[in-house]
Amino acid sequence: MPELAFSRRVMLSGIGAAGLSAALAGCGVPAAYVPEERRGGPDRSDRDRSVSFSNWPLYIDTDDEDEERRPTLEAFSERTGIEVAYTEEINDNDEFFGKVSPALMNRQETGHDLVVVSDWMAARFVHLGWAQRMDRSAQPNVAGNLDPQLRSPAFDEGRLHTVPWQSGITGIAYNRRALGREIKSVRDLWAPDLAGRVTLFSGLDESFALLMQGEGVDVTRWTESDFHRMCDRVEAMVRKRHVRRFTGNDYTSDLSRGDVLACQAYSGDAIQLRADNPDIEFVVPEEGGELWAESLLVPNLVRHKANAEALIDHYYDPEVAAELAASVNYVCPVPAAREVLAGSDDRETAELAENPLVFPDDEMRGRLAVARDITSVERRAFARRWNGIVGL
Repeated sequence: MPELAFSRRVMLSGIGAAGLSAALAGCGVPAAYVPEERRGGPDRSDRDRSVSFSNWPLYIDTDDEDEERRPTLEAFSERTGIEVAYTEEINDNDEFFGKVSPALMNRQETGHDLVVVSDWMAARFVHLGWAQRMDRSAQPNVAGNLDPQLRSPAFDEGRLHTVPWQSGITGIAYNRRALGREIKSVRDLWAPDLAGRVTLFSGLDESFALLMQGEGVDVTRWTESDFHRMCDRVEAMVRKRHVRRFTGNDYTSDLSRGDVLACQAYSGDAIQLRADNPDIEFVVPEEGGELWAESLLVPNLVRHKANAEALIDHYYDPEVAAELAASVNYVCPVPAAREVLAGSDDRETAELAENPLVFPDDEMRGRLAVARDITSVERRAFARRWNGIVGL
């Protein structure tokens, strides 16, 4: 599985898309936003059968005997004749954005045909006009197999410019044996017997939705007052020293060592944590949990757009999606892959088909929501408030 995987889901700092455009214009640099009709470049896909694909470390299937081999990529190349230059160079959303933004601002290609970023960062690309619209007529698997719950996020209605690579759930992990009771609600995190034994995510984008859900908020249409009410709650708990600390991915170590009893957590991590310690439970709270995705996008002016779109569609073949899901253990964005896994002769692989953290059932789906993203106008003030609480 990805290396406890979502330090990649780090907080977006900086001035945001609208502020960036204004700042650049004020400095005499062309406005950052690129209209749809100016995003494409000469596509060399027909005569150059290659594609460059940049992803996060440990976020793809590998061969059991040779970790340098990636079976699903090899299968794509064998079927299409398109060679994939695959790099694991995305370690942080903002860091990667800083790497490619100078080229995109100056209407230059980045050297990356296909990239995977967290959806809140994908929103930044989309709002800036730095992600190309995909040709869905060339992607029948995407059109037919994409999870309906992920088809139309607020930042990219209709998923015209992005496609989920993997998805996941933000919920609560806890040590049931050590705690001696169940956790069912976000409100349970504030119980007196958890004082000093709770951690929350430090990243604003990682934390806010679940904590708002604990306040009874519909996170698909939350408001500024909802945000500040959530912050008031967390701030009060920090003053009481109820929250032990704010974390990145190191929350997994705290929970495994027993330093904390309950924490915000990601579903993909929970599968591995539970494999190592069956006392650890993961729960989607009664009020709901956040369903998020990390998505593929094609930056402006790439040289192999058609090849990139073909590679995306390859991963929406249920057989291929099942192979990837069995390796990384996140929520599979291709529901039809469930039947493929269920038919496996390998018992552990077949059991993944029944795991609601990989294929959420109807009951769990009813409690999941894709949160409205933080707009560029809101971000500066909200980040200042949140960072003041966290101590950043």
